[in-house]
Amino acid sequence: MFNQLEILSDEQSEKLYTIRSYIKNLESVCIAYSGGVDSTLVASLAFEQLGNKAIAITGISPALADTLREEARSQAKWIGVKHLEIKTSELDQSSYSKNPKDRCFACKKELHKHTTYLSKKFNYNIVLDGVNLDDLKDYRPGIQASKQAGVISPLAKFKFSKQDIRDISKALGFPWWDKPAQPCLSSRFPYGHEITSERLKMVEKAEEFLKEGGLSEVRVRCQGSTARIEIPQNELKHFFENYNFSELVKHFSDLGFNCTSLDLEGLISGKLNR
Repeated sequence: MFNQLEILSDEQSEKLYTIRSYIKNLESVCIAYSGGVDSTLVASLAFEQLGNKAIAITGISPALADTLREEARSQAKWIGVKHLEIKTSELDQSSYSKNPKDRCFACKKELHKHTTYLSKKFNYNIVLDGVNLDDLKDYRPGIQASKQAGVISPLAKFKFSKQDIRDISKALGFPWWDKPAQPCLSSRFPYGHEITSERLKMVEKAEEFLKEGGLSEVRVRCQGSTARIEIPQNELKHFFENYNFSELVKHFSDLGFNCTSLDLEGLISGKLNR
């Protein structure tokens, strides 16, 4: 069992006890594991309670940045949970690549086609994911696809907020407890703008360049051949003091962007849903 290193509130302690008991009684589970703080907590508790009767599965496609893939691998190794990577093909489907408003439904439908198949093939009782209580308040069409596939969301079931997840992860000593949210690269494109592997790579390389300069969190929104940079308001000073704009614009131009701008509103997760 992961040792608790910090004190939690009574409510959080009760939630942790409840989810541990719940997972233990499932006997065996397959976790849809992205490497984010949420699904990593579920994977950690599943391994803690079930050992080799838990397996974490990560869907691999051009929409997953290489750095996040490596982070998912290293975190799974740190935990000790079995980790399997599967190739998903959502980009081959127009219901995804045309980027309609319910694009995430097509993504989760494709992912869980694989997770449910593998859970049956390897005799795992059920598929879990990392959806939490706060996710239910946002526009998340993928949640419906997960429900249709029979996936269970224990964090949402037991009313874990995002803050609960971070606090509990920190208390259990997980070094990634404060890892920034990293939605898939497809979230950088406004609905109706086609998504291709080439355009996803442009965004990925642009964000890598910005992070190499010391930014902790960044989004490069792609509209046509225009790049709009979003960074947290409290990092704007660092941005202006530490980046050579001529070098930045040239780098983005070499990637294929013909116009680069900074969003003065700052980084707001899910902004394109507005």
